[in-house]
Amino acid sequence: MKRVAVISAILERPEDTQNTFNAIVSSYKDMVKGRMGLPLIEEGISVISITVVGEINDINSLNGKLGKLPNTQVKTSISKKEIY
Repeated sequence: MKRVAVISAILERPEDTQNTFNAIVSSYKDMVKGRMGLPLIEEGISVISITVVGEINDINSLNGKLGKLPNTQVKTSISKKEIY
């Protein structure tokens, strides 16, 4: 069963982590339905929101990999409704 999720990430030093972050997200490209990034250049922060549809284990795997990046905070909201 699949679920819809929104992964929110704040990169506090985007120049150090954005390439790795993008590579991780790209490796889950089949799940990604939309992505929005907001660079806050003066603050030295990037805010990213990713909408995904996938198996709960895959969503958690993506969340975990992104959350291990230095200077990166990640939170995920997952729908209760299952999609077939």
